[in-house]
Amino acid sequence: MTITQLKYTLAIAEHKNFTKAAEKCFVTQPTLSTQVQKLEDELDILIFDRSKKPIELTDVGRKIVFQARNIVNEADRIQDIVDQQKGFIGGDFKLGIIPTVMPTLLPMFLKNFIKKYPKVKLKIEELTTEESITRINDGHLDAAIAATPLDNEHIKERPLYYEPFVAYIPEHHTLSKNKNIDVSDLEIDNMLLLEDGHCFRDGVINLCKSKNSNSDESFQLESGSIETLIRLADEGMGMTLLPFLHTLELNDKMKNRLHYFNEPTPAREVSIIYHKSELKMQIIQALHDEISGIIRGAIAFQNVNIISPKPNKKATV
Repeated sequence: MTITQLKYTLAIAEHKNFTKAAEKCFVTQPTLSTQVQKLEDELDILIFDRSKKPIELTDVGRKIVFQARNIVNEADRIQDIVDQQKGFIGGDFKLGIIPTVMPTLLPMFLKNFIKKYPKVKLKIEELTTEESITRINDGHLDAAIAATPLDNEHIKERPLYYEPFVAYIPEHHTLSKNKNIDVSDLEIDNMLLLEDGHCFRDGVINLCKSKNSNSDESFQLESGSIETLIRLADEGMGMTLLPFLHTLELNDKMKNRLHYFNEPTPAREVSIIYHKSELKMQIIQALHDEISGIIRGAIAFQNVNIISPKPNKKATV
C-alpha cells in the first residue's frame, strides 16, 4: 500500500470515472487503474463497483476512502512541517468565500496579498458556507471565509472582523424618519431578503420580529444578490439590511438612505475557517493578518469606528 495508490483511489472516488481521475492526477488511465487494482488485490476486497455507471464505492470502499483521506492529509503534514520550519509561504492554496463577503472583501485584499506572497498560488471560489465546510472536510478546500460561529467539530475558526448590519430604508418608508433604529423595529413581512442558502439571510431573519405571522402581503421578495435588494428598495418595495462593507461604495444619495442601529449594534462575525488538522497554517496566518490589517485600514480611512473587535454577543448573528 502506497500514498500514491491512496491518492489515486481518492481521485476516482471524487470523479467517479477512471479517465477523469487520471487526468486530475496527471497520469495515464492504465497507470492509475493498475495501481488501484494492486491496492484492491493487496487488501483482497473491491473498493469500487465497476459495473455501475458512474462508478460507485462499495460499502467497504467508503470506509477505506474515509481512512485514506486521513492518511493522505497526515502525509501532507510532513511537507507542511518542513515549509513552516523554513518559513516558506507558498504553494497551491484553495480558498472559498461566501457570496455576501466576496464582492466587497476580495478587491480589498487580493492585489496586496498576491504582491506580498508571490509564491502562493491562490484558487478562489465563491461558495456557500455549507459547500465550504463539505469541501474542507473532503480535502478539496484549504480554507474559507465565512460567517461564524459554525459549531462544527472538524472546523476551526479564526475571526477576521465583526461587521455590523446597516438598514437601507427608502423614502416614504415608516422608518425613514428615524435617524437610528432598534432591532425591535424590524418586521420580517416588510423585509427584502436574500434567497435561501445565504447565511446573511439567516442572520436577518433571526433579527426580525414579525408582528403578524399571518401577513396578507400580496408578495414576498427574495433575491440572490444584495445589489438587487438595494434596487428593489429604491423602487419602494420594502427595506433591507446590508453588511457594513457593502455600504462603502454607495453614492451619496444612497448613503442618505442608510440608518444605523442603536447599541447594541447587530453584527456578524466573519472568520477564516479551516480543518482541525491545521494544514498550510503559514498561508492561513498570512491571509488572516493581511485581511485583518486591510479592514482596520479601510475603517480608519472612513473615519468611523463601526467594526468592533468585541461586539455585544447578544447582538452578533
